[in-house]
Amino acid sequence: MFEKNSNDYIAEFTPLEKAEALFDELVKWYGDAEKKEIRAAAKLLIVSLEKFSVYGGHQWSSLVMEYVNTLKYDPEKFQKIIESNRGELKNKTTDLIQ
Repeated sequence: MFEKNSNDYIAEFTPLEKAEALFDELVKWYGDAEKKEIRAAAKLLIVSLEKFSVYGGHQWSSLVMEYVNTLKYDPEKFQKIIESNRGELKNKTTDLIQ
């Protein structure tokens, strides 16, 4: 007889889902602090900007502004970008729970 353990249901997170999980972990770390979500987002942004500047070439800031402008002027497109980077894990997890 085949038995499944809890590890059989663990799926690999996409990079975006890992980043979102880290954000949630940082928010928890701040506890009852004021603006804990902004503080957590700022930490991720600081690291991201530094990585863009190191690895993004001489026009790294243009790429950053492209993301900012998409969010600012076309939030629906930005949401589509987010959803496409989540993959199918959210649906798989939901299906397993039901």
